[in-house]
Amino acid sequence: MTGSSAGRDGTRPGAGRDDGRDDGRAAPERTSLSVQARDAIRRRIVDRRYPQGVRLVEREVAEELRMSRVPVREALRALVSEGLLELLPHSGVRVRRMARLDVEHLYEVWEPLAVQASRLAARRVERTAPDAPSPLTALRAALDRAEQAASDDEGAREVAAHTAFHEEIVALSGNPMLGRTMEQLNGQLQLLFGMREEPEHMRAQHAVMFRCIAAGDEESAAASTLLHVRDSRAVALRSLFDV
Repeated sequence: MTGSSAGRDGTRPGAGRDDGRDDGRAAPERTSLSVQARDAIRRRIVDRRYPQGVRLVEREVAEELRMSRVPVREALRALVSEGLLELLPHSGVRVRRMARLDVEHLYEVWEPLAVQASRLAARRVERTAPDAPSPLTALRAALDRAEQAASDDEGAREVAAHTAFHEEIVALSGNPMLGRTMEQLNGQLQLLFGMREEPEHMRAQHAVMFRCIAAGDEESAAASTLLHVRDSRAVALRSLFDV
């Protein structure tokens, strides 16, 4: 990987030194830069500008993002924790390769969490007072963005919208522990969604999930989500590993 693949993601340029020492900025600002760096690197992994197996050099990534090395170092560590990067035996990191067993393990964990998130989201909708603001606004918007991206044949935007749809279900569930648990999987799910095609029937399943949640029907929401996740698993294994 070289700095020649630089993109412009709206990442804030860093003006600090790149020798790894504290450059005197306040901790909240450095944290913010670290989050920006993490998001920018994650986008490059998901859209495969950083392909699986490629080694990421801290200095080169910092130059590409126009940041100092401190927030980039923190971002790389965070992405190792998310499972998108892995440590090399001696030094540095590389983009993790997802083997078949990795995909199977990911779905084994995601399935029950996704089903429970839909069940809880439907329960929350059912218990919302009629005169209260709709809790479905963000979920409806994510679904609309995904449908528009599919219509425009913009794969990267569609992947982002599909991921946002599932994230909004988790947010709607109102369970912060579930949200924190899902944060550990979201990066790997984005990577996986970006590696395979999204069949039309699976896009239609999102609409069914939305209708069940909007109706406040817990069991139908759970059942439609279970079907969707299992179909997603089958599509992933078939498209990535021909099984």
